[in-house]
Amino acid sequence: MSDLLLALDNLRKAYNHHDLDALARCFAPGAILVAPDGIGDGREETASYYAQFIEAFPDTRVTVQTLVETGDILVSEYTISGTHMGPYLIPGGGLLQPSGRRIIVRACCLSQVQDGLISSHRIYYDQAELAAQLGGSLCFDEDLDGDPDGDPAENRV
Repeated sequence: MSDLLLALDNLRKAYNHHDLDALARCFAPGAILVAPDGIGDGREETASYYAQFIEAFPDTRVTVQTLVETGDILVSEYTISGTHMGPYLIPGGGLLQPSGRRIIVRACCLSQVQDGLISSHRIYYDQAELAAQLGGSLCFDEDLDGDPDGDPAENRV
């Protein structure tokens, strides 16, 4: 197994075992994590990012679908599954209380690996897909249709 594949496999195993110390060790000390819902700078912030999701979905698991390796970059397509059993930080800063709903979200990440550790990790997933599975909807607070009453309910997608 290549260093790239081994680094990402170690991350997957640590995540699936909810071992945040092992997860942090998968990243270089100055690693950067970029995701739709946050940025982590270094091992501690990266582990904290994952900890919030694991707290909200204590049975969460990652299942890899596809891996592509090129140079020092690894692209992984995977699903994240779990049950919403803890508070979940939603866009805008609110907390969604546990709903008991199951999720299966498609995701992709692009990871740069140097010396066997992940130095850059960019995660992509559809926040609207996750919100819908948790019973939410996409709603704009501003009047986008030119209607003078400004009813945001009319702006739901």
